[in-house]
Amino acid sequence: MAPQKKVVKTAKASNTMGKPAAPATRRSPAKAPPRAPANSTPRAPANSTPRAPANSTPRAPANSTPRASTGRIPAPSPVRDPDVGHADPALFDPLTAGEVADALRTLTEDRRLTAMAKVGRYRVICAEPLVVKPPHWMAGHRLARVVVYDYAADRAVDACVDLDAGVVAHLTIGQQQPMLSSDEEAMAISIALTDRRVLGQLAVGDVAQSTAHYWGRNASDIAASRRSAAVMFGRQDGHASLVAVVDLLDSQVTQVVPAGSW
Repeated sequence: MAPQKKVVKTAKASNTMGKPAAPATRRSPAKAPPRAPANSTPRAPANSTPRAPANSTPRAPANSTPRASTGRIPAPSPVRDPDVGHADPALFDPLTAGEVADALRTLTEDRRLTAMAKVGRYRVICAEPLVVKPPHWMAGHRLARVVVYDYAADRAVDACVDLDAGVVAHLTIGQQQPMLSSDEEAMAISIALTDRRVLGQLAVGDVAQSTAHYWGRNASDIAASRRSAAVMFGRQDGHASLVAVVDLLDSQVTQVVPAGSW
Protein backbone atom coordinates (compact mmCIF):
# COMPACT_ATOMS: atom_id res chain seq x y z
CA MET A 1 0.00 0.00 0.00
CA ALA A 2 2.90 2.33 0.70
CA PRO A 3 4.47 2.07 -2.72
CA GLN A 4 1.11 2.87 -4.37
CA LYS A 5 0.83 6.18 -2.57
CA LYS A 6 4.26 7.20 -3.78
CA VAL A 7 3.37 6.40 -7.33
CA VAL A 8 0.28 8.60 -7.16
CA LYS A 9 2.19 11.55 -5.78
CA THR A 10 4.79 11.34 -8.53
CA ALA A 11 2.09 11.11 -11.13
CA LYS A 12 0.43 14.28 -9.87
CA ALA A 13 3.72 16.05 -9.91
CA SER A 14 4.40 14.98 -13.47
CA ASN A 15 0.97 16.16 -14.57
CA THR A 16 1.33 19.61 -13.00
CA MET A 17 4.67 20.10 -14.60
CA GLY A 18 3.18 19.64 -18.07
CA LYS A 19 0.06 21.83 -17.57
CA PRO A 20 1.48 25.43 -17.42
CA ALA A 21 1.52 25.88 -21.22
CA ALA A 22 -2.18 24.96 -21.63
CA PRO A 23 -3.71 27.69 -19.54
CA ALA A 24 -1.68 30.33 -21.41
CA THR A 25 -3.14 29.26 -24.72
CA ARG A 26 -6.68 29.03 -23.31
CA ARG A 27 -6.72 32.57 -21.79
CA SER A 28 -5.74 34.45 -24.98
CA PRO A 29 -8.61 33.24 -27.18
CA ALA A 30 -11.10 33.58 -24.33
CA LYS A 31 -10.38 37.30 -23.91
CA ALA A 32 -10.17 38.20 -27.61
CA PRO A 33 -13.58 36.99 -28.88
CA PRO A 34 -15.77 38.91 -26.42
CA ARG A 35 -13.93 42.23 -26.89
CA ALA A 36 -13.96 42.16 -30.65
CA PRO A 37 -17.74 41.77 -31.13
CA ALA A 38 -18.54 44.14 -28.29
CA ASN A 39 -16.66 47.01 -29.93
CA SER A 40 -17.28 46.35 -33.58
CA THR A 41 -20.78 44.96 -33.97
CA PRO A 42 -23.00 47.38 -31.90
CA ARG A 43 -21.05 50.61 -32.52
CA ALA A 44 -21.01 50.37 -36.28
CA PRO A 45 -24.80 50.44 -36.77
CA ALA A 46 -25.33 52.95 -33.94
CA ASN A 47 -22.98 55.53 -35.51
CA SER A 48 -23.62 54.96 -39.19
CA THR A 49 -27.37 54.43 -39.53
CA PRO A 50 -28.94 57.33 -37.52
CA ARG A 51 -26.28 60.00 -38.02
CA ALA A 52 -26.11 59.87 -41.78
CA PRO A 53 -29.75 60.84 -42.45
CA ALA A 54 -29.90 63.24 -39.51
CA ASN A 55 -27.01 65.36 -40.84
CA SER A 56 -27.57 65.13 -44.57
CA THR A 57 -31.32 65.40 -45.11
CA PRO A 58 -32.42 68.45 -43.00
CA ARG A 59 -29.31 70.59 -43.25
CA ALA A 60 -29.16 70.79 -47.04
CA PRO A 61 -32.55 72.50 -47.59
CA ALA A 62 -32.37 74.53 -44.38
CA ASN A 63 -29.09 76.22 -45.40
CA SER A 64 -29.68 76.64 -49.10
CA THR A 65 -33.23 78.01 -49.33
CA PRO A 66 -33.32 80.86 -46.73
CA ARG A 67 -29.84 82.16 -47.45
CA ALA A 68 -30.65 82.78 -51.06
CA SER A 69 -33.85 84.69 -50.20
CA THR A 70 -32.48 86.74 -47.31
CA GLY A 71 -29.52 87.83 -49.34
CA ARG A 72 -31.69 89.31 -52.12
CA ILE A 73 -34.10 91.32 -49.95
CA PRO A 74 -31.70 93.99 -48.53
CA ALA A 75 -29.87 94.40 -51.84
CA PRO A 76 -32.48 94.38 -54.63
CA SER A 77 -31.32 93.94 -58.16
CA PRO A 78 -31.05 97.15 -60.22
CA VAL A 79 -33.19 95.52 -62.88
CA ARG A 80 -36.20 95.52 -60.52
CA ASP A 81 -36.09 99.20 -59.62
CA PRO A 82 -37.00 101.59 -62.46
CA ASP A 83 -34.17 103.85 -63.51
CA VAL A 84 -34.84 107.60 -63.33
CA GLY A 85 -32.76 108.03 -66.45
CA HIS A 86 -35.30 105.99 -68.42
CA ALA A 87 -38.26 108.20 -67.42
CA ASP A 88 -40.50 109.45 -70.18
CA PRO A 89 -39.48 113.05 -71.08
CA ALA A 90 -43.10 113.79 -72.02
CA LEU A 91 -44.00 113.76 -68.32
CA PHE A 92 -42.16 117.08 -67.93
CA ASP A 93 -44.01 118.82 -70.76
CA PRO A 94 -46.32 121.70 -69.81
CA LEU A 95 -49.96 120.83 -69.34
CA THR A 96 -52.17 121.33 -72.33
CA ALA A 97 -55.45 123.21 -72.14
CA GLY A 98 -57.32 119.92 -72.22
CA GLU A 99 -55.22 118.47 -69.38
CA VAL A 100 -55.81 121.58 -67.26
CA ALA A 101 -59.54 121.31 -67.86
CA ASP A 102 -59.51 117.61 -66.93
CA ALA A 103 -57.54 118.31 -63.76
CA LEU A 104 -59.96 121.06 -62.66
CA ARG A 105 -62.99 118.91 -63.42
CA THR A 106 -61.56 116.01 -61.41
CA LEU A 107 -60.73 118.35 -58.54
CA THR A 108 -64.10 120.08 -58.36
CA GLU A 109 -65.93 116.74 -58.50
CA ASP A 110 -64.16 115.59 -55.34
CA ARG A 111 -66.56 115.31 -52.39
CA ARG A 112 -64.23 117.25 -50.11
CA LEU A 113 -64.57 120.33 -52.35
CA THR A 114 -68.29 120.20 -53.00
CA ALA A 115 -68.98 123.52 -51.21
CA MET A 116 -66.23 125.33 -53.13
CA ALA A 117 -67.55 124.06 -56.45
CA LYS A 118 -71.13 125.11 -55.63
CA VAL A 119 -70.28 128.66 -54.55
CA GLY A 120 -67.81 129.17 -57.38
CA ARG A 121 -65.75 131.93 -55.74
CA TYR A 122 -62.33 130.42 -56.31
CA ARG A 123 -59.39 131.15 -58.54
CA VAL A 124 -56.78 128.80 -59.97
CA ILE A 125 -53.37 129.98 -58.81
CA CYS A 126 -51.35 127.51 -60.86
CA ALA A 127 -51.66 124.26 -62.79
CA GLU A 128 -48.36 122.63 -63.65
CA PRO A 129 -46.98 119.15 -64.39
CA LEU A 130 -45.69 117.07 -61.51
CA VAL A 131 -43.25 114.17 -61.85
CA VAL A 132 -42.75 111.58 -59.09
CA LYS A 133 -39.58 109.52 -58.74
CA PRO A 134 -39.61 105.74 -58.43
CA PRO A 135 -40.27 103.61 -56.45
CA HIS A 136 -43.41 105.65 -55.73
CA TRP A 137 -46.54 103.99 -57.06
CA MET A 138 -47.37 107.09 -59.15
CA ALA A 139 -44.01 107.08 -60.93
CA GLY A 140 -44.57 107.15 -64.69
CA HIS A 141 -48.08 108.65 -64.41
CA ARG A 142 -49.09 111.94 -65.95
CA LEU A 143 -49.68 114.13 -62.89
CA ALA A 144 -50.88 117.71 -62.43
CA ARG A 145 -50.39 119.94 -59.41
CA VAL A 146 -53.30 122.34 -59.01
CA VAL A 147 -53.31 125.17 -56.46
CA VAL A 148 -56.66 126.92 -55.94
CA TYR A 149 -57.65 129.70 -53.56
CA ASP A 150 -61.20 129.57 -52.24
CA TYR A 151 -62.31 133.17 -51.66
CA ALA A 152 -65.59 132.15 -50.05
CA ALA A 153 -63.97 130.09 -47.30
CA ASP A 154 -60.64 132.00 -47.25
CA ARG A 155 -58.60 128.84 -47.67
CA ALA A 156 -56.03 127.38 -50.04
CA VAL A 157 -56.32 124.04 -51.83
CA ASP A 158 -53.21 122.20 -52.99
CA ALA A 159 -53.95 119.01 -54.94
CA CYS A 160 -52.19 116.40 -57.03
CA VAL A 161 -54.40 114.98 -59.78
CA ASP A 162 -53.56 111.72 -61.53
CA LEU A 163 -54.63 112.38 -65.10
CA ASP A 164 -54.13 108.76 -66.16
CA ALA A 165 -56.40 107.38 -63.42
CA GLY A 166 -58.72 110.39 -63.21
CA VAL A 167 -58.50 110.70 -59.41
CA VAL A 168 -57.25 113.18 -56.83
CA ALA A 169 -54.17 111.42 -55.49
CA HIS A 170 -53.31 114.01 -52.82
CA LEU A 171 -55.22 116.92 -51.29
CA THR A 172 -54.21 119.54 -48.73
CA ILE A 173 -56.58 122.24 -47.45
CA GLY A 174 -55.37 124.98 -45.13
CA GLN A 175 -55.31 128.66 -44.26
CA GLN A 176 -51.94 129.31 -45.85
CA GLN A 177 -51.66 132.02 -48.49
CA PRO A 178 -50.29 130.88 -51.84
CA MET A 179 -48.52 133.22 -54.21
CA LEU A 180 -50.52 135.61 -56.36
CA SER A 181 -51.48 134.37 -59.76
CA SER A 182 -50.97 136.48 -62.87
CA ASP A 183 -54.73 137.01 -63.06
CA GLU A 184 -54.83 138.29 -59.48
CA GLU A 185 -51.98 140.70 -60.17
CA ALA A 186 -53.78 142.11 -63.21
CA MET A 187 -57.02 142.38 -61.24
CA ALA A 188 -55.30 144.26 -58.40
CA ILE A 189 -53.84 146.80 -60.83
CA SER A 190 -57.18 147.38 -62.52
CA ILE A 191 -58.94 147.87 -59.15
CA ALA A 192 -56.30 150.33 -57.99
CA LEU A 193 -56.51 152.42 -61.16
CA THR A 194 -60.27 152.88 -60.69
CA ASP A 195 -59.92 154.24 -57.14
CA ARG A 196 -60.22 158.05 -56.86
CA ARG A 197 -57.68 158.32 -54.06
CA VAL A 198 -55.06 156.57 -56.14
CA LEU A 199 -55.77 158.60 -59.25
CA GLY A 200 -55.61 161.85 -57.26
CA GLN A 201 -52.08 161.12 -55.96
CA LEU A 202 -50.50 159.74 -59.11
CA ALA A 203 -48.07 162.03 -60.90
CA VAL A 204 -47.77 162.38 -64.63
CA GLY A 205 -45.98 159.37 -66.05
CA ASP A 206 -46.59 157.12 -63.04
CA VAL A 207 -47.45 153.51 -63.91
CA ALA A 208 -47.85 150.28 -62.01
CA GLN A 209 -44.31 149.05 -61.45
CA SER A 210 -44.97 145.78 -59.61
CA THR A 211 -47.53 143.86 -57.59
CA ALA A 212 -46.75 141.83 -54.47
CA HIS A 213 -48.67 139.65 -52.06
CA TYR A 214 -49.39 141.59 -48.87
CA TRP A 215 -50.18 140.15 -45.42
CA GLY A 216 -50.32 143.33 -43.34
CA ARG A 217 -47.95 144.79 -40.79
CA ASN A 218 -49.84 143.62 -37.69
CA ALA A 219 -52.82 141.48 -36.67
CA SER A 220 -55.18 144.45 -36.71
CA ASP A 221 -54.48 145.14 -40.38
CA ILE A 222 -57.30 143.97 -42.63
CA ALA A 223 -54.78 142.36 -44.98
CA ALA A 224 -53.72 139.99 -42.19
CA SER A 225 -56.98 138.08 -42.50
CA ARG A 226 -57.98 138.73 -46.10
CA ARG A 227 -56.18 138.01 -49.34
CA SER A 228 -54.65 141.29 -50.45
CA ALA A 229 -52.13 142.69 -52.89
CA ALA A 230 -49.88 145.76 -52.78
CA VAL A 231 -49.53 147.69 -56.05
CA MET A 232 -46.49 149.98 -56.37
CA PHE A 233 -46.79 153.00 -58.69
CA GLY A 234 -44.00 155.20 -60.03
CA ARG A 235 -42.01 156.07 -63.10
CA GLN A 236 -40.67 153.24 -65.17
CA ASP A 237 -37.08 154.34 -64.73
CA GLY A 238 -37.37 155.63 -61.16
CA HIS A 239 -38.37 154.77 -57.61
CA ALA A 240 -41.91 154.01 -56.46
CA SER A 241 -43.99 157.01 -55.40
CA LEU A 242 -47.26 155.44 -54.22
CA VAL A 243 -48.48 152.10 -52.81
CA ALA A 244 -52.09 150.96 -52.99
CA VAL A 245 -53.30 147.96 -50.96
CA VAL A 246 -56.12 146.09 -52.70
CA ASP A 247 -58.52 143.67 -50.99
CA LEU A 248 -59.00 140.90 -53.54
CA LEU A 249 -62.02 139.43 -51.74
CA ASP A 250 -64.16 142.58 -51.95
CA SER A 251 -62.30 144.11 -54.93
CA GLN A 252 -61.60 147.44 -53.22
CA VAL A 253 -58.64 149.58 -52.19
CA THR A 254 -58.15 149.56 -48.42
CA GLN A 255 -55.00 151.73 -48.10
CA VAL A 256 -53.18 154.38 -50.12
CA VAL A 257 -49.74 155.16 -48.69
CA PRO A 258 -46.85 157.24 -50.10
CA ALA A 259 -43.93 155.02 -51.01
CA GLY A 260 -41.64 156.96 -48.66
CA SER A 261 -43.83 156.00 -45.67
CA TRP A 262 -44.36 152.37 -46.67
